[in-house]
Amino acid sequence: MYYQNNKPLPVGRAFTLGDIQYPANWLQLSSAEERAALGITWVADPVRADDRFFWGGDVNMPKELNDREEFDAEGNPLYVQVYDAATESMVDTEERLVTKGLKSQWTAQVKDTAGKQLAATDWMVIRKAERGVDIPADVAAKRAAIIAEADRLEAAIASSADVASFIAVVSDQRWGE
Repeated sequence: MYYQNNKPLPVGRAFTLGDIQYPANWLQLSSAEERAALGITWVADPVRADDRFFWGGDVNMPKELNDREEFDAEGNPLYVQVYDAATESMVDTEERLVTKGLKSQWTAQVKDTAGKQLAATDWMVIRKAERGVDIPADVAAKRAAIIAEADRLEAAIASSADVASFIAVVSDQRWGE
């Protein structure tokens, strides 16, 4: 964004400096020297961190990698609640309330991706088991590659020590290779 004396000058809109009004396209058509002569500077917008891994796009606020059991303000464990029609209120179950971390979320995505890719040929596996009809070699190889990639990703996700290494893992998915 362009600024003049710390005041933003929106691109594509007319603006006034002193007694002079500049047309809406002046910033785009002017040279760097013309803008500098008027004290107009360009300040790039800050790079936003990926919301999949950081809260609010802030690199200083990474999301949790691991699952976290939840507690109330006094440190008491929280439990999953269900509606009890008899008392017409929410009641605790025996199940602890757990917020899933990035590792759990992305492992579930890997399993889902692998399952969807395998689903198209699952019938061949069933046919092999029920009737002994061989699975074509190219299909067997493709299924083995999908399973191997899912296994590789799940192991790498589980062993990620920090958000940076985690991002490197999930950015290197090789489903089609």
